[in-house]
Amino acid sequence: MLDNLLDLVKQHAGSAIIDNSAIPNERNDEAVSLASSSIFDTLKNAAGSGNLSDIMNMFQGGNATSNPLANVMQNGFVQNLMSKFGLDQNAAGGIASNLIPSVLQNFVSKTNDPNDNSFNLQDIVRKVGGGNLDVQSIISQFTGGGISNSSGGGVMDTINGLFGK
Repeated sequence: MLDNLLDLVKQHAGSAIIDNSAIPNERNDEAVSLASSSIFDTLKNAAGSGNLSDIMNMFQGGNATSNPLANVMQNGFVQNLMSKFGLDQNAAGGIASNLIPSVLQNFVSKTNDPNDNSFNLQDIVRKVGGGNLDVQSIISQFTGGGISNSSGGGVMDTINGLFGK
């Protein structure tokens, strides 16, 4: 999952990082890594503090960038850019606002796409929870009941039900 997230950020890094004179070319990979870390660390911190509802809501479709965690991700990336690259708030904010929303929308879209196996909600919840979360229990909390195999699909049907599929 982490490698796929890093690849996703690289795909969207063009004008925000790669073609940006504020980021030296030899440090592009470092900036991409900071963006990826900001997204993952925000999800991990939210899971660690029990804020699973914002995580699940982010992946339920709609506009992921309106989720409260999106602002935390973007602000974390701004702070990292300022401290690692010496950028001022405006320059760092411009990079973050150009990159994080598009990456986040694509991340959520790929997670919700049954034909795209690059991201999986179960894997995401497991990774951000450090392997300490009971994924089935979490999903059942958001679906109002247990996960059943009666429809033949079990967990994946339940997850798809979360997203209206």
